[in-house]
Amino acid sequence: MRRRMTLRAQLLMLQVVIVLITVVGTGAVAIFTQEHQLRSNYRDRMIGVAQSVATNPVIIEAFGAKDPSQVIQPITELISQSSGIAYAVVMNADGIRYSHPDPAQIGKHVSTDPSEVLSGDMYVGTQTGTLGTSWRVKAPIFNAAHAVIGAVSVGVLESDLRSEYLSNATWLFVTIGIAAIFGVVGAAWVTVVIRRRIFGLEPEQIAGLLEEREAILHGVREGVVAVDDGGRIVLVNDAAVGLLSLEGGPTLVGTLARDSLDVELVRLLDSGGDEQSLVLSGERVLLARRDKAKIGGRDVGSILILRDNTELHTLLRDLDGVQGVADGLRAQAHGFANKLHVISGLLELGRVEQAVSFISNERSGGTLAGVTGRTGIQELEVAALLLMKQARAEELGIATTIDPDSTLPVLASRASAEILRADLVTIIGNLLDNAAEATGSGGRISVSVRERQAPNCAGTLVISVSDSGGGIAPALRERVFTPGYSSKAARPGPVSTGRGIGLTLVKRIATRHGGTVEIGSGLPASGHPGHGARITVTLPFPSADIAPAEPAGASAGGTP
Repeated sequence: MRRRMTLRAQLLMLQVVIVLITVVGTGAVAIFTQEHQLRSNYRDRMIGVAQSVATNPVIIEAFGAKDPSQVIQPITELISQSSGIAYAVVMNADGIRYSHPDPAQIGKHVSTDPSEVLSGDMYVGTQTGTLGTSWRVKAPIFNAAHAVIGAVSVGVLESDLRSEYLSNATWLFVTIGIAAIFGVVGAAWVTVVIRRRIFGLEPEQIAGLLEEREAILHGVREGVVAVDDGGRIVLVNDAAVGLLSLEGGPTLVGTLARDSLDVELVRLLDSGGDEQSLVLSGERVLLARRDKAKIGGRDVGSILILRDNTELHTLLRDLDGVQGVADGLRAQAHGFANKLHVISGLLELGRVEQAVSFISNERSGGTLAGVTGRTGIQELEVAALLLMKQARAEELGIATTIDPDSTLPVLASRASAEILRADLVTIIGNLLDNAAEATGSGGRISVSVRERQAPNCAGTLVISVSDSGGGIAPALRERVFTPGYSSKAARPGPVSTGRGIGLTLVKRIATRHGGTVEIGSGLPASGHPGHGARITVTLPFPSADIAPAEPAGASAGGTP
């Protein structure tokens, strides 16, 4: 198959064609204009000569002489030489010549039809006579009575016009040629420059690179957002649109980053360093890394790479929960062993009644049955979470109590109930973790989960966690929901641990459900009322999310 023309050849050919068309077109217009100007000048000159001859009194009087040519011929020759025209021929009313550049033609009839000019009209045109083809002007000659007595024909040979035009146009042709040469050389130089700017790539290669770039950017799972040095978004891939819950997609290109991205991401872009940290976007925990974008060693903007760490964050939280359960079970096993030693000692001492009394007074504590039996919390996942957090807090020296009046029925298996179940675990887990960190060893935590019925049969779930820590000042009760805000120092590590995410996530989940989050005073510490913090989350609780009651004899929350 015939090889396709390269981009360089196409650009060169296209520019050469454009240059040649421009130069030739301009030259043609200049040539036409010059020829028109030359003929216009000769026309004005010939009209002036013809009128001067036709009104010359000496020539008019010579018409009455015996031999008019003796007077008229010298005058017309002098006029022709001085005016630069080829000839001036005077004829009488019968068309007989009285003057001519060739004396042998004097006395003969003119070779062209003189009827038009002898009728009193002026004639301008090209005719072929005894001297050849000429461009001529004919004017009538009137006597004193205004009667036509003859005519004068003044002309210039077409060959002379052509020679004069070509001599004048030589420089024009030279100029056109030089312009064409410079145009072609310039086109070749422009082709080389363009070729160098696109790194010597052909159009098919450029299109392939763009297609590969689009496929890679929109195919990777990580979100990519590129921002120029003016703070405007120049690129955003599909993953970033999904992770950041952006609307518009490609239409975001060209908009300011601060108008489209979360405040935390904008702050990360403006930080000026290459760093990464955990940020909260909506209800997603993202690992965001900022890198500098450079071209030729020059900074041209920033690139934000986003990775969804929500699943990893959940796995780590679950792992922490498993570890907490293990620690709690280990603590319970240790405590149970001590109780067995007490019972064994009483029996060895023969104190059977005291041993029986010790066993009957000892509460079960620590099992799911203990949580679901002492309270109205029948949802197993929430009960398991409370059990784990309670065991973990007791090991840390924190007394955790669950309000015995708490109520939470078993949730249905429908999609909305599954979402509510996961959100309840997230809310309660974050609130208890924050309370544990706020109180420390020797502190107290109180948890309450209550269902309230509403007149429209859609209930309300109120979750309240109180602690005996330092509390939250009224001036800070709105600021604590700001992403990244925390009164605790960041944990050491290469990546920011994202402190300040817990309460923000709780607030966003409650807002999504149409609920509220309020902060008040918690449990008193050291006998001083008003200390500590109480965080209350109110969520709508549709009755459709409650599972149907189990048949009689079934155990909703116990363990085998």
